[in-house]
Amino acid sequence: MPALIFVVESDIELCRRTRSLLEEVGYAVRAFLSPHVMEELERRRPALALIDASFPDGRGLDLGCRVRQTASVARTPIIFMTAGNLEEDRVRGLELGGDDCIGKPFSPRELVARVQAVLRRFSRRLPTPITKIGDIEIDLSAMRLSVRGVEVSTTTLEFRLMDYLARNQGRVFTRDQLLDAVWGDMQFVTPRSVDACIRRIREKIEPDSTKPTYLKTIRGVGYRLDSASAGHAEATRFSPLSTSVRPVGGQLALKAEA
Repeated sequence: MPALIFVVESDIELCRRTRSLLEEVGYAVRAFLSPHVMEELERRRPALALIDASFPDGRGLDLGCRVRQTASVARTPIIFMTAGNLEEDRVRGLELGGDDCIGKPFSPRELVARVQAVLRRFSRRLPTPITKIGDIEIDLSAMRLSVRGVEVSTTTLEFRLMDYLARNQGRVFTRDQLLDAVWGDMQFVTPRSVDACIRRIREKIEPDSTKPTYLKTIRGVGYRLDSASAGHAEATRFSPLSTSVRPVGGQLALKAEA
């Protein structure tokens, strides 16, 4: 299947031209005129995101930051499209997590060359590691959680929380720290949201959710993911033999086929 590219651009004509250009050279493209695409980005997980850095109030750059802070899509390559070729704009885009920047207006040839170069660079990277903690296995590239070899169904938030704790196993986090790291700037969430999510995860991974051996409550502080308490060796990380690449509603201003 062709690599899927998200184009997030505020100018409707440039968005259309960019989409057409990339489709002509063989890519699948989803086009958006709004930076509010995180839900769709997490669901589709494109091979690359082209993001307009000139959205009002810095929302394009904010989108890039959110991608980098979201475990399930943090490795997605990003090319920021900046207004002009000012060095300051390009440096800011790279500092905020961009893998490349291209100034507008740009030539079709330059855009295609930059997209191909970034995709080649990422294709040479090592596969996303799998985290193994006792009987639990977390595959970030496939967003899959397995317990004793059986895949467990999780919501995006449950998976993100579990992955974050696994990458920081043995460390105690307060509820507020977990809210900042996993929920980010979501509205209408409280420390009780963390408790509820922890409770649901325990029901899915613990042999006895009332006596957790993995997800420990540290009274007066918060939570810790502990592999040693379950009598298992330290968690190990290894690379799978192969990985697969998976290639808004009301947010869409352009109809773009995947």
